[in-house]
Amino acid sequence: MKAGIVVFPGINRERDMAIALERASGHAPRMIWHRETDLSGLDLVVIPGGFSYGDYLRCGAMAAQSPVMESIRAHAARGGHVLGVCNGFQILVEAGMLPGALLRNASLRFLSCDCFLRVERADTDYTARYAKGAVFRSCMAHGDGNYFADAETLDRLEGEGLVAFRYVTAEGAVTPEACRNGSARNIAGIYSPNLRVLGMMPHAEDLVDPLMGGADGRPLYDSIAAALAA
Repeated sequence: MKAGIVVFPGINRERDMAIALERASGHAPRMIWHRETDLSGLDLVVIPGGFSYGDYLRCGAMAAQSPVMESIRAHAARGGHVLGVCNGFQILVEAGMLPGALLRNASLRFLSCDCFLRVERADTDYTARYAKGAVFRSCMAHGDGNYFADAETLDRLEGEGLVAFRYVTAEGAVTPEACRNGSARNIAGIYSPNLRVLGMMPHAEDLVDPLMGGADGRPLYDSIAAALAA
């Protein structure tokens, strides 16, 4: 798997993401400055978390206008894989590559805590190493992670199987208390229609080794590495 990580001013999770990708694939990912436009040879493009452009205007709004984004759109249009985590998810939404919006957390406070996610389907390139319905621990660190979309869009995402993960209790129950940011229908991540673009708020890359406190997120990266193995 040949992966690249896009770096915007203010992004701060690129090294965590690089660790996860290298552990899974055995290859160090390429770092891509946001002014670069050549993504040739890459299987996976990752937009990591952080605070691109200081989150001015709206989270991800300025980064969505960067030169690299047109190349990312073209990469996705060719059937390439794109993963956006936290600020990366916000950027993908602002760029129109995924539907909906990421609003201020329901509590109006920044959340930095563990959460539990349920895998809604295990037949995608990102989740094949999980079982459907599996619950895993992840980390959230965001102020604007409240996923919103109109009822028609939410119904379409549900009907087409495009909800990737939901916030749940440790036992797998979908409850309001498990969804601390207030996301509609407890949605923590969504796919594009071809299942190759994934946006998610929690940081699965923060738990890919027991030395990090757990390896619950490792199957996500192992899944995509296996799917894109040369």
